[in-house]
Amino acid sequence: MKLLKDYCLYICIVSFLFVQFSCKEEVSSPQVKHELPAIFPDYTEVTIPPSIAPLNFKVEGIYTKIDAVIEGNTSGSLHVQGDDFIAIKPKAWKQLLADNIGGSLKVTVSVKHVDGWVQYDPFNIYISTYPIDYGLTYRLIAPGYEVYSKMGIYQRNLSDFTQTALLENTLIPGNCMNCHSFCMANPEKMSLHIRGEYGATLLLNDGEASLLNTKTDQTISSCVYPYWHPSGKYIAYSVNDTKQVFHEVKDERVEVLDLKSDIVVYHIETNQLFSTPLLKSENAFETYPSFSPDGRTMYFCTADVKPLPEEYQQLRYSLCSIAFNPETGTFGNQVDTLVSAAKSGKSVSHPRPSYDGKYLMYTLADYGNFLVWHKEADLWLLDLATGETRELSEVNSKDADSYHCWSSNSRWFVFGSRRIDGLYTHPYIASVREDGSITKPFLLPQETPLYYEASLYSFNVPEFITEPVKMNISEVESKLLSKERKQMIYR
Repeated sequence: MKLLKDYCLYICIVSFLFVQFSCKEEVSSPQVKHELPAIFPDYTEVTIPPSIAPLNFKVEGIYTKIDAVIEGNTSGSLHVQGDDFIAIKPKAWKQLLADNIGGSLKVTVSVKHVDGWVQYDPFNIYISTYPIDYGLTYRLIAPGYEVYSKMGIYQRNLSDFTQTALLENTLIPGNCMNCHSFCMANPEKMSLHIRGEYGATLLLNDGEASLLNTKTDQTISSCVYPYWHPSGKYIAYSVNDTKQVFHEVKDERVEVLDLKSDIVVYHIETNQLFSTPLLKSENAFETYPSFSPDGRTMYFCTADVKPLPEEYQQLRYSLCSIAFNPETGTFGNQVDTLVSAAKSGKSVSHPRPSYDGKYLMYTLADYGNFLVWHKEADLWLLDLATGETRELSEVNSKDADSYHCWSSNSRWFVFGSRRIDGLYTHPYIASVREDGSITKPFLLPQETPLYYEASLYSFNVPEFITEPVKMNISEVESKLLSKERKQMIYR
């Protein structure tokens, strides 16, 4: 009986090994094409962090099988084959990256057609020595204009494909949520605006959730476009009277305008809002505030008031700064212009300083300040030490590139781009080298590259987080339904 069991076990092992090895076809006598494969997502010659999820991809076109050999320049290799796309086993991928940090992977792709195999020139994937944060948060929303169905704020683990919901509008039907922001990627300090019948500003401060009513008699609206002070004691907001208008010309869909806008700062401990006449002028629109990493400068965008919507194409914002004293909660008495709309003939939006204090990234377009709808919107980089500014030609595309955010170590940034189809916004990640040059951006990896073809949602306002956000959803739901809100006070 024992001999029979051993024989059966032997047959099972041999059968298993036969299945494992026989499922991969030999790439025999391939026709060699001296060109790079047209893969999607385009991961050719990109630089990635050493903890990123597998870069699964497909080759554009029709074929019956795809084969990839991935070789580390230091050690290790993977051989992956599939019918539709390359799906790399996470454990093997993680080990390959760990064995080749600071080096590269050589990827050789072949595809099988009815008349045989075609093999392309290999390409490289470079593995950075700089780590990246735990994950990203973003809003997923259908790209509509006036109505919305299911939407939510989600968090994604960058080392694998795990996505979980922070808050979905199915929790409180009919509500819209946006303007999520963290204090230097700290998941325990978050501001999130909720609109609708049960609207409020959700504040997560050291893990404790509270709901605020941010509209006061002295402010235009509820607080939006938040940016945390590095101390975690203040949050800068914009207050806006926002409207939508629609284009009648081809390829231009919608324009989002502020008929009024000011900037205010919230002191969390005292529950007070405050500002300065330099940020609340009746002759200017001020918006998109952000703090320098030392907490002593506020950056913002400002434009001269125009008759709207009649002169919306003449509305151009400059990038400015003003001193801020965090000890006293007061502003300086002078506004400095860093990028002039009058000189450039362009409009600045969404200024975001790197946390190491070296750079400030912003979006530039022909006019306006809500630039996700502007095909000409591009990312630019300001060197804060020299004052020099340049277009990020390494990452920009022919469609809208906007809404960027820095990683906590300032080595990586994520931004939204509509380069795939001009309609849906997707997250791309790139790295900043020591000399200030930028690596080729790569699309956020998904378990299947078919994801982006099938998804009906845009990724809005991607933000890095150093750890998962922990929030009691049942508690938040109960507080939202109670309609009890802590009223902000304007001093």
